Amino acid sequence: MADQGTDIEIARAAKLRPIAEIGDKLGIPASALHQYGSNKAKVDYGFLNDIADRPRGKLILVTAITPTPAGEGKTTTTVGLGDGLNRVGKKAAICVREPSLGPCFGMKGGAAGGGYAQVVPMEDINLHFTGDMHAIGAAHNLLSAMIDNHLYWDNELRMDSRRVSWRRVVDINDRALRDITVGLGGISNGFARESGYDITVASEIMAIFCLATSIADLERRLGNIVVGQTRQREAITARQLQADGAMSVLLKDALMPNLVQTLENNPAFVHGGPFANIAHGCNTVMATEAALRLSDYVVTEAGFGADLGAEKFFDIKCRKAGLAPDAVVIVATVRALKMHGGVARDDLGTENVGAVTDGIANLQRHIENIRKFGVPPVVAINRFTTDTDAEIAAVTAAAADSGAEVVECTHWADGSAGTEALAHKVVEIADGGTASFAPIYPDDMGLFDKINVVAREIYRASEAVANKSLLDQLTRWENDGYGHLPVCMAKTQYSFSTDPDRKGAPSDHIVPVREVRLSAGAEFVVAVCGDIMTMPGLPRVPAANSIRLGEGGVVEGLF
Repeated sequence: MADQGTDIEIARAAKLRPIAEIGDKLGIPASALHQYGSNKAKVDYGFLNDIADRPRGKLILVTAITPTPAGEGKTTTTVGLGDGLNRVGKKAAICVREPSLGPCFGMKGGAAGGGYAQVVPMEDINLHFTGDMHAIGAAHNLLSAMIDNHLYWDNELRMDSRRVSWRRVVDINDRALRDITVGLGGISNGFARESGYDITVASEIMAIFCLATSIADLERRLGNIVVGQTRQREAITARQLQADGAMSVLLKDALMPNLVQTLENNPAFVHGGPFANIAHGCNTVMATEAALRLSDYVVTEAGFGADLGAEKFFDIKCRKAGLAPDAVVIVATVRALKMHGGVARDDLGTENVGAVTDGIANLQRHIENIRKFGVPPVVAINRFTTDTDAEIAAVTAAAADSGAEVVECTHWADGSAGTEALAHKVVEIADGGTASFAPIYPDDMGLFDKINVVAREIYRASEAVANKSLLDQLTRWENDGYGHLPVCMAKTQYSFSTDPDRKGAPSDHIVPVREVRLSAGAEFVVAVCGDIMTMPGLPRVPAANSIRLGEGGVVEGLF
């Protein structure tokens, strides 16, 4: 087992190769790379157009059980599997999301993998990277400013200031901005109205950014954004405000996929970063498509547990982009299963086969859910040194009962050597041709019926409930031509229910829908469930407390 340091120490000691060499592994010429220093680059639109007709490689999704404070290691496994596939002689690339500054300075302290399974340069990726997040925030807030400017100058579109649905964004967790009043201070500052902020990764611009297939498609989608209504409830779009062109200009460079590398110098696309608990939780279609045209195997991830990220990956991203995954890896840890079985975090280091057995219901449900989409799963146990053979055996037996094989992985400590077995198993499944992917509901189903399908089939709720005003709103959107859109469930990531404290596999609960939002540009309808917030707050002790510049100006505290 390799000697360990902190994630940032391991990343800082890595021997990075020039990004042109990484591009060459995929057949990307240096002339098609817009370099950001020596280790980061964006892939040129012209090259992307040139490869658009190539056949796709195999698509593998990495997802996980319901997350716990014990950790599961989904991104780490995604990176480790990509390295493992290259180690066994396969041409493979990784596609992951860009970290948000919100969780980096809030709870997580970084999101680029861990141990010896990381994408690098880790500090850059976790901080400003190539500026994509800032471009998305700027485009969003430009539209916000143009709305208030339109209200200030004559309001030719007759927009009702009470029915402006477009808010503002910032890429920091700041609960004080959730609900604000703008336009105070007198006539010269515009008209006072209620508004608020969401975190940038919850922006519809982020969703559009991740689902767009080209710069032209991006501009089309931006123009379709519904920002508010007239008094007669007629929709007003960004195109009517003439904002779509300027927004596209701000995003034109950002939309080119970012190419970096793993610690083992394998190619990785890090692009786009919507959360899966409040958005659709997948990296960009453009990065995924590029990787599929350039590789034989592409490993990507979807945020949080399979009930959120994987469901949205299937029902939104794959549906809209015409993708058909070939295999799914469900990441689990013995520690997390113990927590689902009722063990406190401080007691996870002690063997407790009974608690593992009690918590396995969570894993089994995720296996069952993945199978509902017609894609074969394999379980990756991200093994810790405190895990015992008896605990691993309990997980293996339970997964087998649900029709899934378990593969132990030690990539955090051993890099690609720790995922060789998983790589071979994934190749076997992906090449076996047994996948028969289909979304869980059809396009022509009613919007609330779609919400209920996800609630019942994936969350195992008895039903979703909403008040009459929300049901009426969904009906109006259906009548306006939006009924064919998929739904994006905004819900706590910590439980199948809307109660984050209900671990394991709760059933027959109620999913209360408290708000619905039309994302006409992203082409889905958001259902906000329970107490989930689209602007998170900082924890009592934020990760920012420990992040600082050390001697020589190096970043410390990212992990």
